[in-house]
Amino acid sequence: MISHLMAIALGLVIDRIVGDPPNWPHPVRWIGSAIRRLTERWNHRPNAFRNGFLLLGTIALGVFLIVYSIVSLAYSVNIFLGIAVEALLIASGLAQKSLKDAALDVYNPLVDKNMALAREKLSWIVGRDTERLDESEVTRGVVETVSENTSDGVTAPLFWAFLLGAPGLWLYKSINTLDSMVGYKNDEFEQFGYASAKADDVLNFIPSRLTGFLILVMTQNSRSLTLRQRLAEWLRDAPKHPSPNSGWLEAATAVQLGIELGGWNSYRGVESHRAQMGTPVYPLEARHITETITHMQTVTTGFFILFAIGGILFGIA
Repeated sequence: MISHLMAIALGLVIDRIVGDPPNWPHPVRWIGSAIRRLTERWNHRPNAFRNGFLLLGTIALGVFLIVYSIVSLAYSVNIFLGIAVEALLIASGLAQKSLKDAALDVYNPLVDKNMALAREKLSWIVGRDTERLDESEVTRGVVETVSENTSDGVTAPLFWAFLLGAPGLWLYKSINTLDSMVGYKNDEFEQFGYASAKADDVLNFIPSRLTGFLILVMTQNSRSLTLRQRLAEWLRDAPKHPSPNSGWLEAATAVQLGIELGGWNSYRGVESHRAQMGTPVYPLEARHITETITHMQTVTTGFFILFAIGGILFGIA
């Protein structure tokens, strides 16, 4: 148990300081390549729905067994080698620094009033059209992305790392990657991606809600609301989001910052409206980007402490 916690702690530190060097090989790229090859082979009617489950099982089980074998071999050689290898595998599955860097890539030109560059950088991390967005809408895009991905990219992988070690983290990451590649409700993937999308929803169900709750209790509330008031607004707004999990993060962020998220977005020229969350006490400004980054870092630390204490107590029991 202690070696496992040490690996997670070391992985968190590595990810926060080093992140993902752009020229290093990354497991998600390999997983993505495997998904693409199998999708080309299996995404054909009338068996697309069945083959979607086959894809999910093949990728998720394959990734889990590969990582399990690597970690087991490392620990069998030496406990310190095991901790180091597991920590590196955990660090490569987290996204603290990459999320922060992506957000700051938009924030810096935004505060310099270089809107063209800010819009361009935003287009790298969101799917919506960005060419005509003003400061508030650019800020909203970044805040929503960082908020949602605090669970998707950080605390949900941590949750599964605490339960199943690096193999559990990469089981989650493989399913999350599947969802991002085939989990679309369109003619091409609606049947084939169904299993992957639902599996991702299930694996993120607890982490997203726990992370949203920690945002409410661990970060500063801009309106000095009581916890009861924060919870009431959070519970009111979170279910409005079309995703079963993302709303719990974005609603918590909106409550704490006193802003409104959601509204109109354009995707390839097609307007789409998403229900608003939060009370717009303050207009969206660039400063909310850095505050959302602080939320991510604070909650990540709290998430680790919470589960580390629980793990130690459970181990002692």
